[in-house]
Amino acid sequence: MKSLQDLERIRLKAQERMRVREGEGATKIAVGMGTCGIAAGARDVMAAILDEVAKRKLADVTVTQTGCVGLCEYEPLVDVILPGQQKVTYARVDADKARQIVARHVVNRQIIGDWVLARS
Repeated sequence: MKSLQDLERIRLKAQERMRVREGEGATKIAVGMGTCGIAAGARDVMAAILDEVAKRKLADVTVTQTGCVGLCEYEPLVDVILPGQQKVTYARVDADKARQIVARHVVNRQIIGDWVLARS
């Protein structure tokens, strides 16, 4: 960082990341971050989702975390909730699958049936 402009760019980028994590976006993505989820790789999944949302400049998406839901054998779990649609829970998600979930489900509205654990 060599100037106030550099500092301002850093500030704006940090604010955007916080907006994604705390926002009220119409589309919600929740990553299971209980101890079982973290042990199964949920941190990498969360990072991949945040990165993909930022790369695609998705303005109306909120990414959050949730605790354990008691389905440890299926972790990491990712819920996708699109406006007016059922919640879709994906099981055994890794970073690559997380990026595909953002691209295919969130952006293109195509549920990836082979990875779905539940719809509610």
